[in-house]
Amino acid sequence: MKKSQSALCVSDQPVALKQITEVAEESVPVKLSSDPRYRKKLQRSIDLLHTEIARGHPVYGVTTGFGNSCGNRHRAGDVEKLGENLIRFHGCGTGNPLSVAQSRAALFCRLISLAKGLSGVSPELLVRFTDFLNHGITPLIPSEGSVGASGDLTPLSYVAACLAGRRKVIYKGRAVPASRALREAGLAPYRFRPKEPLAIMNGTSVMTGIAVLAVARAGRILAAAQAATALTVHGLRGHDHHFHPGIFEAKPFRGQAEVAAGLRALLASAREVPESALPDHLQDPYSVRCAPHVLGVLADGLKWIAPWVETEANSVNDNPLTHLPSREILMGGNFYGGHITFAMDALKTALASVCDLSDRQLALLVDPRFSRGLPLNLALPPEREAGLHHGFKGMQITASALTAAAQKQAMPAGVFSRSTESHNQDKVSLGTLAARDADEICRLAQHAVAIHLLAAAQACRYRGDAAARPELAAVLRRVEAFSPPLVKDRPMDVDIETLAEAIGSGTLGES
Repeated sequence: MKKSQSALCVSDQPVALKQITEVAEESVPVKLSSDPRYRKKLQRSIDLLHTEIARGHPVYGVTTGFGNSCGNRHRAGDVEKLGENLIRFHGCGTGNPLSVAQSRAALFCRLISLAKGLSGVSPELLVRFTDFLNHGITPLIPSEGSVGASGDLTPLSYVAACLAGRRKVIYKGRAVPASRALREAGLAPYRFRPKEPLAIMNGTSVMTGIAVLAVARAGRILAAAQAATALTVHGLRGHDHHFHPGIFEAKPFRGQAEVAAGLRALLASAREVPESALPDHLQDPYSVRCAPHVLGVLADGLKWIAPWVETEANSVNDNPLTHLPSREILMGGNFYGGHITFAMDALKTALASVCDLSDRQLALLVDPRFSRGLPLNLALPPEREAGLHHGFKGMQITASALTAAAQKQAMPAGVFSRSTESHNQDKVSLGTLAARDADEICRLAQHAVAIHLLAAAQACRYRGDAAARPELAAVLRRVEAFSPPLVKDRPMDVDIETLAEAIGSGTLGES
């Protein structure tokens, strides 16, 4: 736990996306509310569940089998064994593990959902979630195996297993057995109570955790792409009048207008800055002139995508639920991840378009037919070595490859529903696949925009006059802090990776 930070108190109240991101990425500590009224709500949910069990009423997944096996009835003495077997048989995940931040986001999202007090789980289980987060014990969760209805059963089984001291976790930077991490942290393996394994696993928290971080990264990518566009305008001696507010008052998409305003601020100058005066340069190409219209789709998309993801994170999304007003056990399908799927599929499309915008602007910058006097491939070697160096030739190819990959990955996941589990799960969301795709396109976009920033910065150095635009000059300095000017050919992979990481983490704007 970070002693210098006050703990985020979790109860049945909403948690903001920014707070989830801070817990996942910055290890902000968390605690469970001790408010007596809240604790009473938790106990009422537990009491209702246990009353129904004691009465011998069938409670799905507690005294019955799971899914297509729900016709099976089990004695009260078998309830614990049933939950343990649920964890065991879902231990079949494949693929690379989620990142530490993604796993922490999933863990925190599961805590938020269960803490609403409608799942019949004990305060002790919720506290154990906070223990894992505060001690930096992160379940090692395979990325593949969820169809996104019945929630993220397989990946969340790894959370449940780790709470009980089984499987592996990341602890102090290493993959170790969960039992070892618990022992070193002074914690005992958790022993589950009725319904708790199902409550942990039967929800949307993995897809939601990944989505939360993708939304945060998308906002950072948007800011970086806006900065790269402003550098491109200056490097091409383009026209800032394409971003006049009157244009965006006439087509009043809020995010689009915000992007245009951001470009105007970056291009604001204390004195006149040269623009191309050639007759055929009266208007800049679409990738420059229409940049607010392209980036504005992502900006406006995030205005509904982020609230959708936040709503999902704050929902009770397991099955069954306790309904305290009617004292009923309700069986439904809140584990279905359709809203996350649609939100992430939309985010993927907008991000792939941003990749393409960067690629198109980069193509203008490196080609003398369109760059308005910039050198071929932005190569700026000493005169005696002219023709020996290739500048951004290779990087333009890489950017094009990244863009093609993003466009291919943008295929909507939600249209590929499968029928699984003996046709009990016959219509599934594939929300986790959509969220993983969005995460991958974020990675591709970060690298494409990083290359774009490097090239546009190179163009601005060649043009000069950047100091006349103070905000733009500040962007140029931040880019140069990660990568010095390219004078002679050199490997640029580390520069690209470093800048891409800065875009994704948000540190580009802080340097």
